[in-house]
Amino acid sequence: MLICIPEVLSKQQVAFFRSAMDKASWEDGRTTAGSQSSLVKNNLQLPQNGEVARELGEHVLEALAQSSMFVSAALPHRIFPPLFNRYGVGQNFGLHVDNAIRGIPGTPIRIRTDLSCTLFLSEADEYDGGELVIEDRVGQQEVKLPAGDLVLYPSTSLHLVKGVTRGERIASFFWLQSMIRDNVARALLFDLDQAIQSLTTRFGAGDPTCVKLSAVYHNLIRTWAEA
Repeated sequence: MLICIPEVLSKQQVAFFRSAMDKASWEDGRTTAGSQSSLVKNNLQLPQNGEVARELGEHVLEALAQSSMFVSAALPHRIFPPLFNRYGVGQNFGLHVDNAIRGIPGTPIRIRTDLSCTLFLSEADEYDGGELVIEDRVGQQEVKLPAGDLVLYPSTSLHLVKGVTRGERIASFFWLQSMIRDNVARALLFDLDQAIQSLTTRFGAGDPTCVKLSAVYHNLIRTWAEA
């Protein structure tokens, strides 16, 4: 299930991020790549433990907590601290799959990467190329979103970032472990939650059908969740 979530960050927040990143030092993106990914990765990243990455990462986590659509789609258990990358002209990230397990630096915590996230920080007209291409059972999907929007997709998917031919593509990327491990179950819960929210808007939270459907939703989470 690939889901695009609009306006996770406002344009003012994006401008703040870009200003902070413009003043920061960048390093080779291969520092956080696995053995296979490092062979096809060609970009720059903010140092993972640097002050700018930590500060901006906290802002991303706060914004995600405020996004009801993100919470509904991801049902997050643990989120890897957000990272930040930059692709200039001629840079790309070839076809790869994300590591299944990632340790959070400086902690004993390891997370299973159920979902991968890209939060776009460049406007689509600021650069050519740079599309995120995700492979799934129905073929390839290309994603290039406005600054502040986020795409969420299964970490099991093969994916790549096309080469940039003009401008710069700047983004935040990270992974999360969901309370619901199974992609199909998580997709069903998302569809059910969206339907409940729509019905609640029309008929009110106290409507008996909305109450019954909400009970079904929470009981399914109770049945499937790994907490």
